Amino acid sequence: MSPTPEPPTLLARARDFVGSMAGRIFLILAIGMSVASIGSLFVAEQARLHDFEHVRLERVALSTVDVVNRLQQSPDVFGKLLAERRIFGAIPAPANIAKVRSNSDLSEILRLRLGAAARPEAGQVPSRLCLPQPTRDIGRLAAGIADLPEPDCWVIRFTDHAGVAHALAILLPALILPRSSTLDPAYLSIVIGASALLAMIVGRLAAAPLRRLAEAARAISIASEPEPVVERGPTEVQAALHSFNVMQQRVRDGVRDRTQLLAAISHDLQTPLTRLRLRLEQVSDETLRERLTADLVATQTLVREGLELARSSENREPLSSVDIDSLLSSIVEDSRDVGSDVQFVGGCNAVTRVKPNALARTIVNLVDNAVKYGGSARIDCWETPGKLTITIRDFGTGIPDSRIEAMFAPFERGEASRSRSTGGTGLGLTIARAQARTFGAEVTLSNHPAGGLLATIVVPRVTR
Repeated sequence: MSPTPEPPTLLARARDFVGSMAGRIFLILAIGMSVASIGSLFVAEQARLHDFEHVRLERVALSTVDVVNRLQQSPDVFGKLLAERRIFGAIPAPANIAKVRSNSDLSEILRLRLGAAARPEAGQVPSRLCLPQPTRDIGRLAAGIADLPEPDCWVIRFTDHAGVAHALAILLPALILPRSSTLDPAYLSIVIGASALLAMIVGRLAAAPLRRLAEAARAISIASEPEPVVERGPTEVQAALHSFNVMQQRVRDGVRDRTQLLAAISHDLQTPLTRLRLRLEQVSDETLRERLTADLVATQTLVREGLELARSSENREPLSSVDIDSLLSSIVEDSRDVGSDVQFVGGCNAVTRVKPNALARTIVNLVDNAVKYGGSARIDCWETPGKLTITIRDFGTGIPDSRIEAMFAPFERGEASRSRSTGGTGLGLTIARAQARTFGAEVTLSNHPAGGLLATIVVPRVTR
């Protein structure tokens, strides 16, 4: 018995999935939606940071404008209070701050609020440069505010209406940006998972009409009268399904007309061929009579097998469950009864739904070919996930690899060992493949590594 092939690996399954339409739609949508979602979240996070920074600068600008206005309204009074550090949140800029790195956004805001003549410059400095140590330690000594951060210190330089330059330090409570979960790995995993789930659903929905078309196309050769595909879905899908139904009906009508035409021709030929055979018996020349009779027999065989080939694709036999080992054993016994060297070397112990007569005729044709051209036949069978494999091997000379597929063409014969002298019509393999396809099976040929020709029938595994 042939070894059972190993099941497909995870990599092979993934490759098959990516190669399918549903798989490609899944990948495109899953990656696209994930990238778009994460990109949107990143943009939203940047906008949040920008808004937070804008709020901080607006606070500084409002405090600065208030101090500048008061200073310009009452320069003596307010200047004295400012110098004595009696204004909460504003002090003269410490002398030890020589240069400040300008914040262009805040400087622009102040330029709009104070006027271009003020030539404002603003920048943040460490709070330790603006506050003495005891002041910075108050938070650690006060109940309930021990964990408060040190205030922000902003140094503002500007020129008042009189052309006098000023330098202020604006002290404001520090704003802490709340922690964001927008770009948290767990949150992003949820986004990616949701995108993948949606993509899977959309991929399956998009591929569903194609699956229905594929099943309907397969049913054309299996069912005698396949049901039309249900025309539902988007407008384009309905149009495609309707066109397929029209095509399916035309194909069935064409095959039926062809079969009826060939049947009529075959029937009409039987009478003159029979009369011709009777008249051949009256030919006195024995040698000539034998030659003419052989030609007549070949003509009758050709007509009969041509009709069988036409009817093979119009097989109305219903599907039924068949014990494959019992069928193969019966074919082997029948072949032995007529003196053929046929052996059943390995069973598969399987029951599957096929067209019994069509499968039997397929196997018999292949066995007859093996015996005729190879002297003997060995039948083997094994089961793999989703399919059943039957092989018929002969021990002849085989055929060139380049001509293997051509052997299934009507009236096609191989080289010397498969010439017309063997008596064949060249339709046996064509009929075998056509019969197998009526229940979804496929017949192939290959040269066996140890010699001879190997015919393989792959049957879809259906148990219901």
